Amino acid sequence: MLKTLQIKLLPDDKQREALIDTFIKFNDACNFVSEAAFEKKLYNKVFLQKVVYRDIREKFNLAAQLAIRVIGKVVETYKSDKTVFHEFRDFGSIVYDQRILSFKGMDQVSISTTNGRIRVPVTIGKYGEIPFKRIRGQCDLVRKNKLFYLMVAVEFPEKHSIEPENITGIDMGIANIAVDSTGKYYSGDHIKDVREHYADLRSRLQSVGTNSAKRHMKKLSGKESRFVRNTNHVISSEIVHEAKGTSSAIAMP
Repeated sequence: MLKTLQIKLLPDDKQREALIDTFIKFNDACNFVSEAAFEKKLYNKVFLQKVVYRDIREKFNLAAQLAIRVIGKVVETYKSDKTVFHEFRDFGSIVYDQRILSFKGMDQVSISTTNGRIRVPVTIGKYGEIPFKRIRGQCDLVRKNKLFYLMVAVEFPEKHSIEPENITGIDMGIANIAVDSTGKYYSGDHIKDVREHYADLRSRLQSVGTNSAKRHMKKLSGKESRFVRNTNHVISSEIVHEAKGTSSAIAMP
């Protein structure tokens, strides 16, 4: 069973600048390659590499293997849809392999950037240590909320399945997010109150119409969605805990 391990990078200011520059140039290069691939209808990695490789190296100051990763990323996206041009955002993920990224013990990673190889401190939180022997394949470097993370695929042994002794039915609703077959209610009143609060704030901000108000509205949207996700997560965890305690399977319509 594969799970994704999220490893947080802790770069200093100079390393952060190098990582940001790498993200932007990598994805600029993806757009350059994507344009060439779409115009020439050339989606074979080997043939496309012959056309764009040298230009990637010269125009975007990317190391050889990063240039290869650019081509690989573009080709991969066109496998699902060749009818439209694919555009890449500035901070789209970067795929790293063992030739351009390596772990230096439990607390550092050596990573290729447009400023050469840099060693960046890392932390993996509750996991305590990096299970090097279980790492499978490549790593994705991502940027979320101005922070950098490596998303690493790690293989874990399959857990033995448990034969349920009972069935707990779950009905989903709005007034009550969930009701189980034992008659226990999981109320949605708190979510309703919060949504009404945010709706009122949005209405007032829309009437103002300034750029500052629009930025505030965008932040509100993120806060509201995070609150709802967290509340749903807490309720689902409680349902699972109740079912586990009674050796029950969970059934939903």
